[in-house]
Amino acid sequence: MTTEPAVISCEHLGKIYSQGPQVVQVLSDVNLQIGSGEQIAIVGSSGSGKTTLLNLLGGLDLPSSGTVHVAGKNLALVDETERGQLRNKYLGFVYQFHHLLGEFTALENVCMPLLIAGSGINAASERASAVLSRVALGDRQEHKPGELSGGERQRVAIARALVSQPRCVLLDEPTGNLDRHTALEIQDLMSELNQSLAISFVVVTHDERLASSMQRALLLKDGVLHE
Repeated sequence: MTTEPAVISCEHLGKIYSQGPQVVQVLSDVNLQIGSGEQIAIVGSSGSGKTTLLNLLGGLDLPSSGTVHVAGKNLALVDETERGQLRNKYLGFVYQFHHLLGEFTALENVCMPLLIAGSGINAASERASAVLSRVALGDRQEHKPGELSGGERQRVAIARALVSQPRCVLLDEPTGNLDRHTALEIQDLMSELNQSLAISFVVVTHDERLASSMQRALLLKDGVLHE
């Protein structure tokens, strides 16, 4: 019987940045396995390297040392095109600031990953519409981001991350720009989607309530990840 590889795994992960003559060690010997359907929070002070770690796990940056595997593939051993394909197939991304395209409707924004992957417009629209309904925005599909509330914009961003049916969604401070009530709504939505779709969530957050709702909370301190 074959064992399914972790959605994302990293071993002895390190990241160094050079600032002139100064060398800054941001991450040191980080090891992490993210299984199917897991909910993981990564917490730590500002500047501790949380976003750097998330970017490495998502293949948006490459480590100075160690390895990152997505669905069993070593990201350092594939070219940028294949890394992009792996990201599009297996991963979704949500940020503190939604990064929606202001000139497009909610539906068009959510269609984008499918169109980039080569889907036809009709199939992409049908799928995007279904996902927007799933996040309780079925009646807001033709609204542009400027016509939506902060919580609605973040729901559109989550729908965009989900539309390709990824195995894992990486979230960087997804509630950091929201009021408490709206943050709780996003937290509940993530929990419901995790349970119903078995999608893994890895969230970088300062929100203690959100972190405590995850199955595991990991502390990143001095570049080292602690359980």
